[in-house]
Amino acid sequence: MANEDLLWEHPLVARLIRGGRRLRQDHRSRPWLLNTGLVVLVLLLFGLPDLLHRGDRDELVRVTDFPVVGAVALQLGLALPLLWRRSRPVTVFAAVMTVFLLQWSMDVWLHIDIALFIALYGVARRGGLRYLPWVCGVTVAAMVLVVLRVSTVASPFEAMFFLCSAATAAVALGLGVRIGQAHLGALRERAARLERERDQQNRLAAAAERARVAREMHDIIGHNLSVIIGLADGGAYAADVVPERSKEALQLIAGTSRQALGELRRMLGVLREEPGPGPQGPELSPQPGIADLEALCERVRVAGPEVAYRTAGDLDTLNEGVQLTVYRIAQESLTNALKHAGPDTRTFLTVAADAGGIRIRVEDTGPADGRTVPAGPDTGHTDVGRSWPSGQGIAGMAERAALYGGTVTAGPRPGGGWAVETRLDPAPPPAVPARLHRCEAS
Repeated sequence: MANEDLLWEHPLVARLIRGGRRLRQDHRSRPWLLNTGLVVLVLLLFGLPDLLHRGDRDELVRVTDFPVVGAVALQLGLALPLLWRRSRPVTVFAAVMTVFLLQWSMDVWLHIDIALFIALYGVARRGGLRYLPWVCGVTVAAMVLVVLRVSTVASPFEAMFFLCSAATAAVALGLGVRIGQAHLGALRERAARLERERDQQNRLAAAAERARVAREMHDIIGHNLSVIIGLADGGAYAADVVPERSKEALQLIAGTSRQALGELRRMLGVLREEPGPGPQGPELSPQPGIADLEALCERVRVAGPEVAYRTAGDLDTLNEGVQLTVYRIAQESLTNALKHAGPDTRTFLTVAADAGGIRIRVEDTGPADGRTVPAGPDTGHTDVGRSWPSGQGIAGMAERAALYGGTVTAGPRPGGGWAVETRLDPAPPPAVPARLHRCEAS
């Protein structure tokens, strides 16, 4: 193994590898250069000996008396068509075969006849496969004519074996290279396809992550801002009527803002590559769950609405993902009720688990005085009630519910107000008696 490593690291081997790479690049960018080099090489190696040594009486066929000009013409006729062997292999083969048969009809044998086998290789390598049987048949027929021509001075069996072996080797080599290139091309295409699929998966994962972050940001910031706005409106009203209540409202605004900032830092800490306490990021706390719904109810209550919270079933055994989904859906629904129905509404939150799944229902009675609270980007109350929201609120709830095979429905209540009901499919544990939690507005 060490000897092989030393061999590959040898400067001569490295130089040869670099030369091969440059030759391959030149072959792809300038194919005519390699074709011209091949023609020149064939003329020098196989054509020049025929001109320098015209033969003697011991050769297979005497060419001593054949004119030099004729020999040069035959050599050029055999070699020059190879310049187009890549673009028109079948045409090149036909031209070379024509000159080859003309040459043998004049009882002339030349070393440069190897051009016929190069042309045959070109057909097998790059020509249409439908032409290959015809090309092989013409080659065999030509070989038979050549053998018959030289049968008086050479063994026909040896001559036929030699010629057929050379033709078979040319075809086999061409087909082998063709199959290898096709396999290599398929591997490259597969690698490119896998790379495209990987890039697409990365883009989809990034888009899903952006959607998740946007959903979390909307749930965290949207809820707390709605509470802050409600407190600010109440504090402004209380400043003229009960000044001490405005101070309490400001304290609640500060507390809600700090809580929102803490949740935002926790979420950003999750996005860090190396989360943890200290300079690398804030210490992470658990994601909110069903146990935090009472605190959520309390935060909404301080903004004005009366909130009733009711649970049914064994919800504590649900996994963290389901609990986070329940919490965020309840949070968004309560936020919408506060935003669109105002601080004077009464809101009912029900979270129940039974054999059919998990049900989250949030309904409000609408504004106490019957007026319509202007709707924000998520829409809400209109002159004739609420319409299905087009913003991120309901869409985010629907996306969260879809992760667990659930659905979200929303619409006006018969007695006034608005109701949002979400059903999740995960099979929860058996139900236990319901508990009622009331958070009365002060």
